Amino acid sequence: MHRMILNETSYFGAGCRESIAIEAKRRGFKKAFFVTDKDLIRFKVADKVIEVFEKNDIPYEVYSDVKANPTIANVQNGVRAYQASGADFIVALGGGSSIDTAKGIGIVVNNPDFADVRSLEGVADTKQKAVPTFALPTTAGTAAEVTINYVIIDEDATKKMVCVDPNDIPAVAIVDPELMYSMPKGLTAATGMDALTHAIESYITPGAWAMSDMFELKAIEMIAANLKAAVDNGNDTTAREAMSQAQYIAGMGFSNVGLGIVHSMAHPLGAHYDTPHGVANALLLPYVMEYNAESPAAPKYIHIAKAMGVNTEGMTEAEGVKAAIQAVRDLSVSINIPQKLHEIGVREEDLHQLAIDAFNDVCTGGNPRPTSIAEIEALYHKAY
Repeated sequence: MHRMILNETSYFGAGCRESIAIEAKRRGFKKAFFVTDKDLIRFKVADKVIEVFEKNDIPYEVYSDVKANPTIANVQNGVRAYQASGADFIVALGGGSSIDTAKGIGIVVNNPDFADVRSLEGVADTKQKAVPTFALPTTAGTAAEVTINYVIIDEDATKKMVCVDPNDIPAVAIVDPELMYSMPKGLTAATGMDALTHAIESYITPGAWAMSDMFELKAIEMIAANLKAAVDNGNDTTAREAMSQAQYIAGMGFSNVGLGIVHSMAHPLGAHYDTPHGVANALLLPYVMEYNAESPAAPKYIHIAKAMGVNTEGMTEAEGVKAAIQAVRDLSVSINIPQKLHEIGVREEDLHQLAIDAFNDVCTGGNPRPTSIAEIEALYHKAY
């Protein structure tokens, strides 16, 4: 048996943020709790949403206590602010950080038994759906607007908590590429490689099936064709729109079938060093692909290579494996992703603890090759 959980409603295309008003009116909502981050306010991206509120007479309250890697405190402070605001729905604008914070707020408000937030880790047994949330991504990477997953930092334990909850998916996804035009090159590159990691990991996970494969191969194809153009020219409207769609398509798959140890290994880097999630995934992806080629997923690599634009005609399985890994590495290098952990400040003496944390991450169970702390540590050393 397979299960698919997707948004109730999604909008795509330049200017589709105007649909906030349509959906709020249709659902009878009266006041928005607007979750975003301080950078998006400073760089006037948040103004594009505030304009929609104001011209449609939708009262709103702004909550911007959101870190790049959001914390338990960000969620708990947000819960108190929501309860004091009189709002009846959430609008989240940002990358995974803002949308994940909004997910944490929305689920705790309607499930107060989980107010300590730590109890949400893994698959939480919440009973009520989260506060209705409209999610507007500003990065083409996390697909947080279409997933049942979110990640919150437990700063006391120096740990990224991966939370999976069918009750906590945004009611409305609004994927407006105009909100992404101001993304700098580095962020465009990292978030795009995050989306590619989602697509590849969920394509080769044991839980993959026909419908998720369909999503992931299309996402890989679109990312390979458009990511470098989006990085090179942030005003390339065709590439921006394609990337906005590709990351969403990847999310439709991975939210329902899971990920693997690229994410398991990336999460501790975020917790220990505050490494941007997309950078961590992008750096680790080729190394883990090499490792996972020794698994039942190996025959799928040739399809990854083909989706990446490689002419695979006449290739053997082994050649397809090499071609897929090389295509991913070539794309990563072409957009200036760091290739070694020491380049991003990781300390070699920390690798053993990172491996322990990665092995215990919820994503490890989705890896196509069974692993161990020692093998993950060896992978970290290889990437170091």
